[in-house]
Parts: sequence; structure tokens; C-alpha cells
Amino acid sequence: MDIRLINGGVCAATGFNAGGIHCGIRKNKTKKDLALIYSEVPATAAAVYTTNLVKGAPLTVTKNHIADGKAQAVICNSGNANTCNANGIEIAEQMSDLVANVLNISANDVVVASTGVIGQPLDIEPIANGIPVLAKNLKADGSTDAAEAIMTTDTISKEIAVEFTVGGKVCRMGGIAKGSGMIHPNMATMLVFITTDVSISAEMLQKALSGDIQNTFNMLSIDGDTSTNDMVTVLANGKAGNAQIIAEGDDFNVFMKALNTVTVNLCRVIAGDGEGATKLLECKVSGAADLDTAKTVAKSVICSSLLKAAMFGSDANWGRVLCAIGYSGASVDVNKIDVSFISNKGEILVCQNGAGVDFSEERAKEILLQKEIVIDIKLNSGDAAATAWGCDLTYDYVKINGDYRT
Repeated sequence: MDIRLINGGVCAATGFNAGGIHCGIRKNKTKKDLALIYSEVPATAAAVYTTNLVKGAPLTVTKNHIADGKAQAVICNSGNANTCNANGIEIAEQMSDLVANVLNISANDVVVASTGVIGQPLDIEPIANGIPVLAKNLKADGSTDAAEAIMTTDTISKEIAVEFTVGGKVCRMGGIAKGSGMIHPNMATMLVFITTDVSISAEMLQKALSGDIQNTFNMLSIDGDTSTNDMVTVLANGKAGNAQIIAEGDDFNVFMKALNTVTVNLCRVIAGDGEGATKLLECKVSGAADLDTAKTVAKSVICSSLLKAAMFGSDANWGRVLCAIGYSGASVDVNKIDVSFISNKGEILVCQNGAGVDFSEERAKEILLQKEIVIDIKLNSGDAAATAWGCDLTYDYVKINGDYRT
């Protein structure tokens, strides 16, 4: 099952074009704020949405539009979430209509997304002026422009693409994402758009996406706040020419592996680019009695503010790992737990059988000063494993969110 990393992002798959421009939603004219992704042919579509009861208007519109399992374009603005607005649905529908008119497609085949400040009116005028320009600037290498246009507090654009084989046909899948803060398990202030040229039924596409996020995006946390606007969408236009995937089997397994490669990569990039973050944290739990236990422990540790602060200070305060496991609600034998910290500088055991061991603080500091840290937890009670992603908690997180709106 060979999955190869390639360039191209959401334009890597055959038949997809994308673009991004500054249309005037954001005051800073150097920042793009409107993105468009377009499939040359209608595609099957699937999506998952935030669990927050307060949802952005674009999510409601998108859910209605892709109820038939079809879509052909994605329009997304940054700088304004279009959430808690009296005319939010109307604005989101207008965005769809504008895209449909310039691309000569059905408005019901348009996915709509917005990200930015909550509770601020969204003026349709700059979007209406920008969409025709954006449509003219669609191109086969426009993924990076689109990725930049959906950024808010992100410091880097986020994109990936892979190539693989299904039924003897070369297939491609790519994705772009935004997400830096308001990110917590069960979706986050995160938008992810994935495209593929695989032929797959809408039912199997939704099954693949809904299954994958349980072990990827739902294991991601930056700050414990679940956003109002999260959405992950996948468009599959079938241009690769494989026999359509309509049931589980070898072809579906390859598709799932490709999807997981894309989503795990985006999880890691989002976590490493957390607001104010200096380090990517990856919590690996093994030896759990069951998968739920492994996931519960991993998420609890990665969400611990005390642990995140310790990682910022490169402090091997392993007691905070045990503390987070203890209040997680998972049923574990504390006396069997081993904890190690790992980076590209090596590995150090700091806890064995639930108790501290002698270790060099200097060596631990050297390991924890690196940009990527693995918190390795062995529960020694079974065979289940899970991974969660997050980042350290820094002074800059408070600075960024202290005046985010103003």
C-alpha cells in the first residue's frame, strides 16, 4: 500500500483548480481573504462539522447543499466567521449564488465556509466584487493561494498531497487547512478542504471521513475551546478513472490509508502552528486495555494546561502527565504506567511503574528544548494505542487572544 507524498495541495488531483485573493474583508491588503476551489466536473461530497451548538451560518448552508452527496466548488472567506449574524444564512446563500453564476454551476453544488471574528456583520460587497476576479484567477497550481486566503492567526499555510493506486489507476488526493487557535477535540476552529480524483460513492466517502476523524482531527487540541465554524469537506470527482468504490474492500482500504496520511499530516501542522506555540506535542499512548482508554488518556494529557506550560519551559515535570491521566476518567492501573519524553535529541525515561526514576535534568532539558516533543505513555495493560496532538502554552497565546477582536 504505497502512499507517496507529492506537491500540489488541493490541485494535485486531476480536474481541480484553486485560487485566493484579497477582496477587502481584511484591512491588511497584503493578506488574502477569499479562496475558491473548483472541480471541472461534479464531485461526490462528504463533510463533518463542529459539535458546538452555536454554529456559523455557512455550516448550515453547506449541510443543506451537500445533502444529495454532490458538490463542485468551495468558497471560503477569512476575517469574518459569519456566525451569530441575523442575516448570516442570507449572506452564505448569496456567496453560493455568486460562485454559481461565475462558474455556471448550481448554487446547491457550492460548499460555503467562513472563518474569523464571531458576531461581526459580514458585508457581501467585497465578496461580490472579488468572486469574478477570483474565478478568473483559478489555476492548476493555485493551492497555495487558496491555503493562504483561509488563514487567520495561522503563521504558515497548510497543504499536502499524496499519490497512490486504486484498481490499477494512479490517484491523487490533496488538502489545505487553517487552524491555530480555538482548537479542541471533537472538531475545532479549523477548516479543512480535501480533494481527490478517486471515484467513490457519496456513502462510502462519508463513511471514510467520519471514521477517519475519530483518530485524527478529534485527537487534536490547542487550547480547549471548541469553535463554531469547524468543517472538514472532501470532494471526489472520479477523474482518475478507477472502478467506483461502493463497498469496503482493498480499494476502500487504500483510500482510507491515503486519507489518513493527509489528515495526520494536517493535524501535525495545525498543532505545531498553535497560537503562540513554540513546540509540537505528540502524545502516544500504548498498552491500553481498549481504544477508548488509550484515546481518553492521550487527549487528557495533550489538553493539560499545566503540562503544556511545562513543555514551554522545557521542564520534565512528569507528575503533570500522571495528574492528567488520573483525572481523565479512564480506568487505568496507575502502578503500571511508564512515561518517557522523546525528541530528535533522544529519549529519557522519567516515570516507571507509576513512580519517578533517577534521570538527568540536564539531559531532559536538552531533549525538551526541541521543536517536536513526543510524550510516550505505556499503560502496560493491553494492546490498544492512540495518538493525540497539541502544542505548548506560551505567553504569546494570551497576547494573541487578549485583543483578537480589536
